[in-house]
Amino acid sequence: MIGVSIGYYMSTSHQYNLTGVHVHINLLGWTALTLIGLIYVLFPELEKKALAKIHFWLHNIGLPLMMISLFVMLQTGNMTSTPLVIGTAVGGTLVLIGVFVFAFNVLVNLKKSEA
Repeated sequence: MIGVSIGYYMSTSHQYNLTGVHVHINLLGWTALTLIGLIYVLFPELEKKALAKIHFWLHNIGLPLMMISLFVMLQTGNMTSTPLVIGTAVGGTLVLIGVFVFAFNVLVNLKKSEA
């Protein structure tokens, strides 16, 4: 809802400075998590692994941190504020590690007979 609302705001106001936030929220917050959720529904044994919980927390802490920092950077035009740069870097790193943990979970724990 947030990603679509930002897209709606940009299209009606003709101000596209939040495109980066809009795209990341829709891709990482909607599309990627939808696909991940479908995989966990289809292969529930993956969800029971500690790796799934690690991925969940990394993704769901990292994405808001990255998006809030990026939002403020883009709204204010201040792309050099140390706390905001750190927020986007830390948030992005958490999401990246989370996605790798998810992929590792799938590659290691999804057995051929289950696929």
